[in-house]
Amino acid sequence: MNKKITILLSLCMFTLMAFAQKHNLDSTLRVLKFQEDSTLHAKIHSDSVKVKKSFADKVRYAKLQDSEIYPVLNAGIYSGVIPVKDPTEIPDTTQEYKLLFEITASNPDSTSKEINAGLVEVARVINLHVASGVSLKKIHVVIVMHGGGIRVVTNNAAYKEHFKTDNPNIKLVDQLSALGTRFIVCGQSVAYGDVKRDTFLPQVKVSLTAQTVLTNYQLKGYVKNRIEQ
Repeated sequence: MNKKITILLSLCMFTLMAFAQKHNLDSTLRVLKFQEDSTLHAKIHSDSVKVKKSFADKVRYAKLQDSEIYPVLNAGIYSGVIPVKDPTEIPDTTQEYKLLFEITASNPDSTSKEINAGLVEVARVINLHVASGVSLKKIHVVIVMHGGGIRVVTNNAAYKEHFKTDNPNIKLVDQLSALGTRFIVCGQSVAYGDVKRDTFLPQVKVSLTAQTVLTNYQLKGYVKNRIEQ
């Protein structure tokens, strides 16, 4: 009799434990499902906010770019100037502005059909100075190129051989040259890059090294602008 009771009690305990475990599992699964739904909802909301902000920023940028002016050079939207009404700080328009630019890279292959970002920045800086009231005659520009930047100023045939597209920089190089801009490439980069000297555009000068160009012109009072790409 006692043995039967013991067996019955054991079966009851086993049933109760199994029920409790199932109940705990169901509770855990409900909690996990709630967490999953909450996480997905939060992510969807977060992504939605990001998309809306991104779109709003693009609309705002488009409106700003539509207002841009190009006092001297138009090398695309990134060379423009957004007018500022009644600025309270203006440059001294009586002094000479000596600008030294260091360009170390060509565009990535995916954008090799576009004007080099470094040259666009040069155009933008010139536009900014003129828009600020500085006479173009008082702006003196020197561009030194080394590393991958030397290929920007190769002739069309050499550029096309390397990038499989026409050189989109030639027009802007000619425009900058007409303003008196000096183009200098580093002889060390020419050697290591295996670029033939006779493939450079005719206005391009070659120095032993970019480093002496940088120190030489800075000692002459040129302000260095390194362009990262």
